Amino acid sequence: MKHYTIKGMVMLLFGLIVSGLTAFRDPFFPLSPLAEPVSHVIFDQLAKKYIDEKGLVNYKGFRSDGKELKKYLDLLAGNPPTDKWSQSEQIAYWINAYNANTIQLILDHYPVKSIQDIGSKIKIPFVNTPWDVKFIKVGNETYDLNRIEHGTLRKKFDDKRIHFALVCAARSCPRLRNEAYTAAKLDAQLNDQGVDFMNNPAKNAITPQKASLSKYFDWYKGDWKDDNKSVAYWVNRYSKTKINENTPISYLDYNWSLNEQ
Repeated sequence: MKHYTIKGMVMLLFGLIVSGLTAFRDPFFPLSPLAEPVSHVIFDQLAKKYIDEKGLVNYKGFRSDGKELKKYLDLLAGNPPTDKWSQSEQIAYWINAYNANTIQLILDHYPVKSIQDIGSKIKIPFVNTPWDVKFIKVGNETYDLNRIEHGTLRKKFDDKRIHFALVCAARSCPRLRNEAYTAAKLDAQLNDQGVDFMNNPAKNAITPQKASLSKYFDWYKGDWKDDNKSVAYWVNRYSKTKINENTPISYLDYNWSLNEQ
């Protein structure tokens, strides 16, 4: 018969408890982040159902499928990215988190004519815009949309194409894709976003003589000029109509109307 010391019995009991918790945990609320990156299938399916090819959103449809959207947001909340994930896996996670939570923010205040209208409804001290509302769970922390965009994506990842992917529920924003971003397709997806955004005359009106660009190029002027590049470089990378460094540039008014079907 095998004999155990008190220490051995304690260690055995602890092992059994941990093993049992691991076996029966809720897959959407794991005790620790998954070793593998999360799947974005749920959001992909929702996007295909409720976002059209122009990037316009059927918010009433999303609201009817609110449990599925919440399931996806809970999955993201319980599995924050780690440095063991590839850069593409991390970027895809954060872009999807931003876009899916923006949809949830609209649904929380629906119906609204503009995301900016939510600002007047907020009754939280020191919170003046919808982008400052801390409602996004990521691991043990609570984020706002600004922290995802400025404190995480722009700060940590050197990829200006992120600006073509984040969508703040306005018609002048880039197109909201009717699919989720994934690591395997991220590079192609971001390039496609750039082509679509730069060649949409409602968002960028470009001729060889002058360029009337999205306010994005004004708001984030420092980003576009990083790495000794210029606004003209980024325009020419994706626009079918080319400009040069001396082409006069102005900025279009931003349409904040809700991107609703």
